[in-house]
Amino acid sequence: MTFEETRRRFPVLERYAYLNAGTFGPIARATAEAVTAQQRWETENGRAGKPYFERVLALRDDVRGKIAALIGADPGRVALTDSTTTGCRIVIAGLGLGAEDEVVTTDAEHFGLIGPLAVSGARIRIAGVHARPAEEAQEAILAEVGARTRLLALSHVAWTTGQVVPVAELKERTGLPLLVDGAQGAGAIPVEVDALACDFYTVSAQKWLCGPDATGALYVRDPESLAVAQPGYFSQAAYDLEEGTWKPKPDAARFDPGWIPAASLAGLSAALDDPPSWRFDRARETAARCRALLEDRGHELVTEPDQATLVSWWPRGDAAETAARAYERGVVIRDLPSTGWLRASCGYWTSDEDLGRLVEAIS
Repeated sequence: MTFEETRRRFPVLERYAYLNAGTFGPIARATAEAVTAQQRWETENGRAGKPYFERVLALRDDVRGKIAALIGADPGRVALTDSTTTGCRIVIAGLGLGAEDEVVTTDAEHFGLIGPLAVSGARIRIAGVHARPAEEAQEAILAEVGARTRLLALSHVAWTTGQVVPVAELKERTGLPLLVDGAQGAGAIPVEVDALACDFYTVSAQKWLCGPDATGALYVRDPESLAVAQPGYFSQAAYDLEEGTWKPKPDAARFDPGWIPAASLAGLSAALDDPPSWRFDRARETAARCRALLEDRGHELVTEPDQATLVSWWPRGDAAETAARAYERGVVIRDLPSTGWLRASCGYWTSDEDLGRLVEAIS
């Protein structure tokens, strides 16, 4: 598949320089058609009966397998969720953290991770990496690890700066359980959970995987070692109403939090089909070109070279106002709350023309 053919998959690119996959990825025509086809089927056939539920279960298995393949995992170690936040809640609740436990995280995390940690009951130790060079992040995190540390919980890619966190090295040096927020990783850069050596990895499918809203996944290396603290209907293999007991499924499906609309599953399945083999190389190169263009125009960059596919910088005026003006000019970027920064998400679909429109729109 050529680059031009790939761009034609996404109708929004006909109108906008869409640089916001870090929030929501562009929707492909095939994805929208799959959603519509499933909704039409439900309208004509109803959401009941054996054919419908067999269809739903088949879609769940299909999506689970495709996400597992994407991150190099066995499907039995993947739960289906509606967001990274839900994945973080499942893990943190299942660990049963208490007041005597400590969790090490960073000051560059999204609330989707910080929120569940804040209510976990554990003491949170925060490593200051937000204002540090990427090469200093590992030591800053390790400095917070102590005798009571029970979990490392941090992003694979920082949502504000695009900095890639050395999660595999942290695991090797500490041996601690590792929860990785993969919202800005999966679909943007290559992810192999075995190579990362993480115990838990979350996936936000509506971002770089360009899936429908409220779709995602959670990788669990050893499902039986994590308690099911938030069971949903799909968590159980059997239950006994008289005894008030239940038996969890034998794999990571025991963590499936509940119902995901069949139309969303159908759309995500289509979004995961036939990704171009060159997608990660193209996205990395595009992010490098974006940095160079912004730097050439005199913008002060936040993102360091050779990180992931997010590029952040200081605007010359108010960030929110600049992002709004850029949108009016057909360029979609993100202003990052409480930072004063702007962020561009460089996907494999991003063209040089898109980048040119970006620098003109913010001038």
